[in-house]
Amino acid sequence: MKFEHPAGLNPIDRLTVVGRPVDRIDGPLKTTGTALYAHERHDVAPNQAYGVVVGAAIARGRVETIDVRAARAAPGVLAVVTTLDVPRLGRGRMNYAYLFGGAEIQHYHQAIAVVVAETFEQARAAAALIRADYTPEQGRFDLAAEAGHAPLHGDGDEPVHRVGDFETAFAAAPVTLDRTYTTPDQSHVMIEPHATVAVWDGDRLTLWTSNQMIAWSKKAVADILGMPAEKVRVVSPYVGGGFGGKLFVRADAVLAALGAKAAGRPVRVALTRPLVINNTTHRPATIQRIRIGAERDGRITAIAHESTSGNLPDGSPETAVAQTKLLYAGAARMIAMRLARLDLPEGNAMRAPGEAPGMMALEIAIDEMAEALGLDPVEFRIRNDTQVDPAHPGRPFSYRDLVGCLRLGAERFGWSARDPKPASVRDGRWLIGLGVAAGFRNNLLTKSSARVELDRHGVVTVSTDMTDIGTGSYTIIAQTAAEMLGVGLEKVVVRLGDSDFPASAGSGGQWGANNATAGVYAACVRLRDAVARKLGLNATDIDFADGEVMSGDRRVPLGEAAGEGLSAEDGIEYGSLAKDYQQSTFAGHFVEVAVDAHTGETRLRRMLAVCSAGRILNPKSARSQVIGAMTMGAGAALMEKLSVDTRRGFFVNHDLAGYEVPVHADIPHQEVIFLDEADPISSPMKAKGVGELGLCGVGAAIANAIYNATGVRVRDYPITLDTYLDRLPRPA
Repeated sequence: MKFEHPAGLNPIDRLTVVGRPVDRIDGPLKTTGTALYAHERHDVAPNQAYGVVVGAAIARGRVETIDVRAARAAPGVLAVVTTLDVPRLGRGRMNYAYLFGGAEIQHYHQAIAVVVAETFEQARAAAALIRADYTPEQGRFDLAAEAGHAPLHGDGDEPVHRVGDFETAFAAAPVTLDRTYTTPDQSHVMIEPHATVAVWDGDRLTLWTSNQMIAWSKKAVADILGMPAEKVRVVSPYVGGGFGGKLFVRADAVLAALGAKAAGRPVRVALTRPLVINNTTHRPATIQRIRIGAERDGRITAIAHESTSGNLPDGSPETAVAQTKLLYAGAARMIAMRLARLDLPEGNAMRAPGEAPGMMALEIAIDEMAEALGLDPVEFRIRNDTQVDPAHPGRPFSYRDLVGCLRLGAERFGWSARDPKPASVRDGRWLIGLGVAAGFRNNLLTKSSARVELDRHGVVTVSTDMTDIGTGSYTIIAQTAAEMLGVGLEKVVVRLGDSDFPASAGSGGQWGANNATAGVYAACVRLRDAVARKLGLNATDIDFADGEVMSGDRRVPLGEAAGEGLSAEDGIEYGSLAKDYQQSTFAGHFVEVAVDAHTGETRLRRMLAVCSAGRILNPKSARSQVIGAMTMGAGAALMEKLSVDTRRGFFVNHDLAGYEVPVHADIPHQEVIFLDEADPISSPMKAKGVGELGLCGVGAAIANAIYNATGVRVRDYPITLDTYLDRLPRPA
């Protein structure tokens, strides 16, 4: 169905099931270990063998020979496939790196072989016996060294986005700011590594894999392996985290398929943590220059944001400037990105790509500008709010309440008690500071479909290839079907993550919840029509509630109406809606930190996020998403950094001992508030997404709080104590 606004009478608006804080229906399966993840699928095929991937020991060059004689002779080995055995394979949808095949090495730990054996231990031992000879080439691994001559990279058709005359307006502004900020390379480090079980049945391939986007991956596997898409099936009912690192097909899937073909057996492959970090994708580092000009009353008149990041040839930049086009008013604007060619592992999507690192810089700059103007940083943000797209004044936001987020957040957090003078508040040996930042993430509209079946027992079964990456997709999809068809959640069965099901939006970009449930809504509308036709009723005159179909005085149990069963399939499409309205989500992030005056140790005491994100489909799972994102933002601010060996071109700290991440126990108090709103233009669900909004801006709020606590401004992430220890005020 094509969604048009206004949508008219909408059964979702009853909110008897949707909008309720329902427990995750997959929770009992996950807590009892009965929700099987990709590498645990012993049940899908008998006689499975194990594959171990071998990565390249150079970052750029060629592999000349690979000696596999000792590996093939090792106990239990069934097959060895090397990159020299097959021609270079395709890259698949949106991949920038070649995953396998051919002699060219693009990056460190690029896969050069897979060893298949009866047991994992045998495969691992045999993989260690492989010897490869390389011809290394000089690579480029240092973003700072390459940034000065990195070419502009266009966003669409324009290499530089301009509105008005920035240079003139900036030069004329009474108060100006010109600062440079940096963010490092970061890794997704999801709990479940990339893993796949591959099974061939003649010329048909089935992959039980850990992947966020089933339809994308089905086509990508077909393209990479050069086979018809209809002969590929991808199954991923449970995903143990992805954060964008599993949007695309990676080496585990490709090499499991090749290994299974060579061994004549089903093969399971899981990437080791070093391969997850160096073989798969990561968030690229950025160097960002921000310039702001304003009148003395705080009105921004000129704003420019330029970002440089690196990637492989044919890769794309980290779009860290995207939010600056939309977040604040300002008549004169200039936005630009540069892309340096680097021979590091592939840079690609990581939770809130673009906005997450972009807000880390922009929201420090906004605080610095507020200080230069002598304004409270909350008030400065409010004065520069806008209800229209600044670059297209005729295009309004579908719904925007950033001001409401900031005002409510300031009230609930006790912002009025903040001392604006840095390093003024102490609690014993601790320096105390409060920080704020706006949050912003666009709302993306994506076609999504589902199939809904009704049986004679009144049980509703929903099938869609949507995935659940720990976000609660099973639950909100069940809530949608229950609301639309008037049944309890116990009467709904949800089947996800199978390419044999109708193609959904998939999980990523914060678009999954709104679009996937809208696709289920569309299928339910069609099923309601089918029920009405079968009963000889007008679809506009019936209601579904309490397991019955009702029209006037007539009441028919839903199972009876189904007869031997009914099925309907449909999807949601949005037409020009995304062009007619700017759709975005907003937040106010508030943080309290304590910094040890002697050691520089930083502790997070309190965090608050106030979110404006349309209708919240399930407040319990949405809160879980936001506090997880806030914790991830704390990691980005204080500890997460992939350290680059700029001589040999790889990430040195490629395990969870060297790449540190925070946990919820590091933060004593986290609070989330959702504004009570519905965006009727976003979809028939009137929802948006929050999974990435909770991350965008958090890092800057922490940085601003550290400045308020210490008087030391750090513009390079992560803010580790060595970056400011020598500048702390002397302890009393």
